[in-house]
Amino acid sequence: MARINHVALKVSDLETATRFYENVFGFRQVKTGRSRGHVSRHLTDGYVDLALMVYDSEDDEEAKLAGEGPAIHHFGIEVDDRQGVIEKIEANGGVLLSKPESGAVKFRSPDGTIAEIADVGRYQRMRDQRS
Repeated sequence: MARINHVALKVSDLETATRFYENVFGFRQVKTGRSRGHVSRHLTDGYVDLALMVYDSEDDEEAKLAGEGPAIHHFGIEVDDRQGVIEKIEANGGVLLSKPESGAVKFRSPDGTIAEIADVGRYQRMRDQRS
């Protein structure tokens, strides 16, 4: 069964955004790392992974996916059958934006929304590493 387990926000100030989600909603930091032209900090409420991303440049191809400035970049859906879902995405007018073997496979739905699919447990394992 598919379920939303991840939301990624493109932010302009990582520390300010982190303090906001910690102080207002009680999110806790799980992991901070660098990947594909950006720094991402993962926070959790115990259920959902919230990634705050700061790109090195607004000209970065991945940064451009959500447009200029702060925005919801994408949301993630955990799936049992990655290949089966990839086939359904393509059969229903979606376009893959990352390689099928990526840790999380980004795609654009026919209406333009960016999302990703990830194997069951991807973000749970990340939360468990910090517990």
